[in-house]
Amino acid sequence: MTLALRLAEALARGDSPALPFLTGDSRDGEREEAAIEAAVLIAVTDRPEPGVILTQRTEHLRRHAGQIAFPGGRIDPGDADAVAAALREAEEEIALPARAVTVAGIADRYRTGTGFDITPVFGVVAPDLPLIPSEAEVADVFEVPLAFLLDPANQVEASAMWRGRERRFYEICWADRRIWGATAGIIVNMSRRLRWT
Repeated sequence: MTLALRLAEALARGDSPALPFLTGDSRDGEREEAAIEAAVLIAVTDRPEPGVILTQRTEHLRRHAGQIAFPGGRIDPGDADAVAAALREAEEEIALPARAVTVAGIADRYRTGTGFDITPVFGVVAPDLPLIPSEAEVADVFEVPLAFLLDPANQVEASAMWRGRERRFYEICWADRRIWGATAGIIVNMSRRLRWT
């Protein structure tokens, strides 16, 4: 079975996980504002030990500067759907051509404390594609082993004060990288949805 079919099957199973899915950064009782629809591409490399392509955002961005993220962003009016938006954003941010991605499915949505309602889109790509970061948005592109990201032992719950409230979030440390916030939350959901072996 191909990697794309394995991912599609795991996403379509719809089993209830042993732990609940994370719906977002906000907590019960907080005022919800209108969300900004967004999509990210979870690009999984098709190799014997698959990896996930991540980016480090540039330090001068107004939102989420320097953070680790999946390629992605707002769903524009010209985008047919979340899949089209994720593929467009990946091409803009890291020069990943849409034709090089085999879409495997859509994962559980995630709402950020900053007002984004994110649809994660799973896609499979060939290993070692020549990816070029957009200087305006992306400082670096790198790959993390899928098995490492999906291992619950590497997903640490943490907290910090933000806008006068305690925020709880997950973080995953790989090499010298700190993956946290929405990206880590989406990864935690990935591990609960896929239950990868």
